[in-house]
Amino acid sequence: MNKLLRVSMMLVLATAMLAGFGCTKSEVGTTGEGDKPAQVDSTITNIEEAANVISTAPIFFAYDRYDLDNAAKNDLKVKAGLLIKFPQLKVQIAGHCDERGTEEYNLALGERRARAAYDYLVLLGVRPAQLATHSYGKMYPAVQGSNEAAWSKNRRDEFRVTR
Repeated sequence: MNKLLRVSMMLVLATAMLAGFGCTKSEVGTTGEGDKPAQVDSTITNIEEAANVISTAPIFFAYDRYDLDNAAKNDLKVKAGLLIKFPQLKVQIAGHCDERGTEEYNLALGERRARAAYDYLVLLGVRPAQLATHSYGKMYPAVQGSNEAAWSKNRRDEFRVTR
């Protein structure tokens, strides 16, 4: 492992640790037994299938939160297993918010959401060079509406394979 990659990994891990201690709204994850990539489905044998699985399922967040719940962590473990199996894949993680809040606030929250997924994937063993983040704030809702049913679907991270 070259020196730059080692330093990058150390910075990512240090950031993850500081996020866990410095802010009550973020739970990047622990380094316990549960933080290992899921066993990759052996039927996924080609890169197109892997890219489809990675891109298909967004992860969701609670209102005004960017911590990863167990469902999000489980989805990210599957994505991590595929990214490790197919290291040539690159993924853009896009953070999204519901319509409430200012544009500036939602852009920042969307970035924290995307970064939470990024940090967890790296913790699971995905190379940082495979990942990028972006925030769209409230610009691209998945569902139209001004109620909790719509808002809950708009508070999400989406994953786009860019190769």
